[in-house]
Amino acid sequence: MSGVDLTQPLRRKRVRAPAPSPAQQPWQRLRHWAGRHALLQPLAALALLLLVAGISVPGFFALELKDGHLYGSLIDILNRAAPLMLAAMGLTLVIATRGIDVSVGAVVAIAGTVAATLVLAQAPLWQALCAALGAALVCGVWNGLLVAGLGLQPIIATLILMVAGRGLAQLCADGQILTVYSPASFFVLGGGYLLGLPVALFVVAAVFIATQLLLRRTALGLFIQAVGINPVAARLAGLRTTALIFLAYVFCSLCAGLAGLMIASNIKSADANNAGLLLELDAILAVTLGGGSLAGGRFSLAGSLVGALIIQTLSYTIYSLGVPPEVNMVVKAIVVFAVCISQSTAFRSKGQP
Repeated sequence: MSGVDLTQPLRRKRVRAPAPSPAQQPWQRLRHWAGRHALLQPLAALALLLLVAGISVPGFFALELKDGHLYGSLIDILNRAAPLMLAAMGLTLVIATRGIDVSVGAVVAIAGTVAATLVLAQAPLWQALCAALGAALVCGVWNGLLVAGLGLQPIIATLILMVAGRGLAQLCADGQILTVYSPASFFVLGGGYLLGLPVALFVVAAVFIATQLLLRRTALGLFIQAVGINPVAARLAGLRTTALIFLAYVFCSLCAGLAGLMIASNIKSADANNAGLLLELDAILAVTLGGGSLAGGRFSLAGSLVGALIIQTLSYTIYSLGVPPEVNMVVKAIVVFAVCISQSTAFRSKGQP
């Protein structure tokens, strides 16, 4: 121990990372800039996909005005992506709290079946719509109580409703496809037009603006992010983590219920067997494509909408080229794999000093 002064604090020798080479500097600047702009990557992916579709599908960017309505491939993609965008917005908040909801498709089937059943029973349309959203609200309360109240694993708790919910929808419809012929106002939500654009887009925009204002203009977004990053620390800091998680699942089911009404209105029927089938998987993929982290904490509501458009554009392009539908599932599997790899810690650490 000779020669060592124990009264002086130990000083750690700073080890500086090697300076990047001139060839690496532009790449690192680009990565730093892309990291500050979370929407850059999903928007770039969507732009690239649209470019490929424009080259491979004749008349992809063509728009036509008929009877005051816009028609074309782009309008069709936006209209068909509307239910997925609603489901993705709901799942964004659930995933941000380190949760997951695989019952979204079942809630879609329940909401559509309840609305079609009441409309066929000559109930007023507003009662049918309120009852459908009320059924979705009950589903969200059920999931929220299991996850936030009883502390069940989210995937197990929502898997219960995923299986039982679709069965309840089939019982409500007596195993049949309920076709709705009237009133015409029932078809406005999914197939109507306003100012030349589908009504569904205005519904999605209204939900997005209201949710975004609530998340950004209040502390709710920060609270949800804190719960996702560290729920224990958030609870010790005074946040009501149980209430926040509960509300996230309720909001997710309400979005799914609205998507179910939109789908039933668009196809003019309620199919309890196939409505919303595997929609939850596409919604989860849309959230991750938009920059959301499955580990919780990091989320982007606008990014989830872009992710939904990426999925719908991909599906539309594959179907337009006459490729078998099975290929669509393979492509989605490849995309899921790429997203999981890109979010891994080992992959993110590559190339860093």
